Amino acid sequence: MNYVTGPGCGTAKLRGRFPLLKRAIALAAGGFVALALAPAAPAQDKWPARPIRMIVPFPPGSSPDLIARMLTDRLGAALGQPVVVENKPGAGGMVGTGQVAKAAPDGYTIGLSIPGPLAVNTVLMKSMEYDPFKELAPITVVAASPNLLVVDPRLGVDSVQDFVKLARSQPGKLNYGSVGNGSASHLTMELLKQRAGLDLVHVPYPGSPQVNTAILNGQIAGGFVVPATAMPLVQAGRLKALGATTTSRSVVLPGTPTIAEQGFAGFESTAWIGAVAPARTPPRIVDRLSEELVRIIRSDDVRQRMIAIYFQPVGTAPEALRILMRGEADRWGKVIKAAGVKPG
Repeated sequence: MNYVTGPGCGTAKLRGRFPLLKRAIALAAGGFVALALAPAAPAQDKWPARPIRMIVPFPPGSSPDLIARMLTDRLGAALGQPVVVENKPGAGGMVGTGQVAKAAPDGYTIGLSIPGPLAVNTVLMKSMEYDPFKELAPITVVAASPNLLVVDPRLGVDSVQDFVKLARSQPGKLNYGSVGNGSASHLTMELLKQRAGLDLVHVPYPGSPQVNTAILNGQIAGGFVVPATAMPLVQAGRLKALGATTTSRSVVLPGTPTIAEQGFAGFESTAWIGAVAPARTPPRIVDRLSEELVRIIRSDDVRQRMIAIYFQPVGTAPEALRILMRGEADRWGKVIKAAGVKPG
């Protein structure tokens, strides 16, 4: 099993594009079967008896926020209580994710978050106010997206190999942008630098729109960004997309070659979103949330809405997210150590 599949889901087409997710889901497959076959909660179970809040640790309009709002109405209808999005941005997602970790484990607080605050920051930061591995209960991997290498069309490069050749000819001269020190966009470029032997200058920005603007203004040569912010500019010819970070062509970017197929076999970097609850939330509640969210993610309309913003729907058992979190910390920890990345 690679992705949860079912009638109308279509996610079988996504197999092989995110190997890290594939391994996590395969290891947890037995758990999902048990979850899928579990009987519904008994009628006397009074949870939920009041509205549930879903904390999104990023501002309105961000990718996690957009995806959260695709899920909450349907989740509320399935549970019989409203599910209300609360945006709690700050510290690259750690503020809101930390609030989930510190909330009462009663099933009335859940959250959507991303690799940094859920995993990578444990090896990047000297200390954190919460431990995602001990203080969060994984629910499901909701969705995943490639990162996209975009550059200024005025560079005159048409491929990743062209970009590498140009950068090698000008060591220390080309700047690239990211959405923050230790972010996925930063670490993905550090991985490319390590694989290709490049010397590039890192310039952090608050978010992908600012990175795109800096490229448009000629302040930086390019950078890795999420497709949702970059593709309208690519389609308008204002940015050039050189490569996506899936290992095979993505259904959300079928016309964009991967970095892996341009001479860097196995190159992968995934912008995934996971649903979590406070640790010690009763397992029956975590399993019910996972079951309902997977059903919602399977639905045709939600799947199409996710793909429209360049995210591929996933939907997994809780254990798959737990395995993915550990795997991402280990994998990116090696990149952080090799690059000497420090918290910014």
